[in-house]
Amino acid sequence: MSTHINAPAGAIADLVLLPGDPLRAKFIAENFLEDAKCYNEVRGMYGFTGTYKGKRVSVQGTGMGQPSLSIYVHELFQDYGVKKAIRIGTAGSVSEDVPCRSVVIANGACTDSSLQTQRFGNNHFAPTPDFQLLDIAYHKSKSLGLKTIVAPCASSDRFYDDNENWKLWKKYGVAAIEMEAAELYTLAAEFKRKALAILTISDNIITGEKSSAEERQKTFKDMMILALETIIED
Repeated sequence: MSTHINAPAGAIADLVLLPGDPLRAKFIAENFLEDAKCYNEVRGMYGFTGTYKGKRVSVQGTGMGQPSLSIYVHELFQDYGVKKAIRIGTAGSVSEDVPCRSVVIANGACTDSSLQTQRFGNNHFAPTPDFQLLDIAYHKSKSLGLKTIVAPCASSDRFYDDNENWKLWKKYGVAAIEMEAAELYTLAAEFKRKALAILTISDNIITGEKSSAEERQKTFKDMMILALETIIED
């Protein structure tokens, strides 16, 4: 057991999907995993382990924002020996060419988080995913016929951005804004693990297009299937 995950040794698989919403973790376990068992309910942050196409896979909610994800991923890597982790979450598009329900595979993650300045001070770290996972996800997306964009995201600590900082990120090629990927990539680098973020566009900041809360929780299945197919690949 760890401080925030009430799971005995061996209860969590080496392969873990990381939705921010714990109800999305429950949805994935109930709809995609066989013989799924709940191993964590502490603070309502559900975690489940089951099998997908014969491979043991866990799905663990992380909550919203980098500080929350940092707690759960740190414990998964340090206390449970997780080897591969894929974030599956929603993001806001900052491109007219990336509409709602598009899938973004994040090949890098900019951030405004003080977590990075606490670690690195005036040095600048570039959080990036594991290339093998990214390569697998890209080719799997093609075979599944998905509308997929490989591009950088930005992990912001601010959901309501009155200063419109997204415009500067857009200028430098960022496709979408979310709240967790940079910390996941940084922790994976620290612990020498493999990580990737696969994101579904839930709204477009420029056009105003939006999806409902129920759609965000239950209907972004392309991202879920892509993440499962990617993480079980050797």
